[in-house]
Amino acid sequence: MLRIQREANGEVVLKISGRLDRENLPELKKLIDSEGGSRRIILNLRDLTLVDQETVRFLEQCVSNGIELQNCAPYICEWMERQRDGK
Repeated sequence: MLRIQREANGEVVLKISGRLDRENLPELKKLIDSEGGSRRIILNLRDLTLVDQETVRFLEQCVSNGIELQNCAPYICEWMERQRDGK
């Protein structure tokens, strides 16, 4: 189950809870795209419990596009690092 809460106050914070995988990734992409480029976007991943490889690639792309990841679990950060290193 995935839950996304949106907060805006000069910047947009999307709090993501639960599992984020390829089945529900389009929902998050749509929310990010709907914000346009006018505000800074932050993904708060504190309550994210499970991801798949496609999600890790997407999160890495988000970082490359200037989206900040907050409270990212160590295993996700490590997985993203390995992706960057090509391992």
